[in-house]
Amino acid sequence: MRLEYFEMIDTVTLFDAAQQRIVCRATVPDASPVFEGHFPGHPLVPGVLLTETMAQASGYLVLGLNRLSQMPFLMAVDKARFRTFVEPGAVLVIEAALTVEGSGYAATKASITADGKPVCDAELRFRLMPFPAELGALMRQRTAAIGLVPEAVTS
Repeated sequence: MRLEYFEMIDTVTLFDAAQQRIVCRATVPDASPVFEGHFPGHPLVPGVLLTETMAQASGYLVLGLNRLSQMPFLMAVDKARFRTFVEPGAVLVIEAALTVEGSGYAATKASITADGKPVCDAELRFRLMPFPAELGALMRQRTAAIGLVPEAVTS
């Protein structure tokens, strides 16, 4: 997890196209410029970055299911709940399941746990659009780097 670069997912541990779900892992770094302001002397991962982590896992799920044919852009976050704080060094398990897809949209339910305990959850909605110039190649590189099932993302 590289917070300052918005690279939230370290690895995909499960991609199940039949069940339309994904499980990812991320380890919060021990140090990050983010923690200098949130909060000095008591570093915590901001809720907005936890939301982004759920959105990225959901986005990778959609990318895997559509074989990188369209880019999911986050457009709504509903029913977000934060249940505890996340400190540096935490190992996060992020799960997302597709709930709706069609007419250029997708929706997921996502959650994060740490040490088997709930951290947060939300319902997320995405607009599916053609890849902007050069983003398709970058996304193929990133999906390969995190281990998203290669046969699921070939174009």
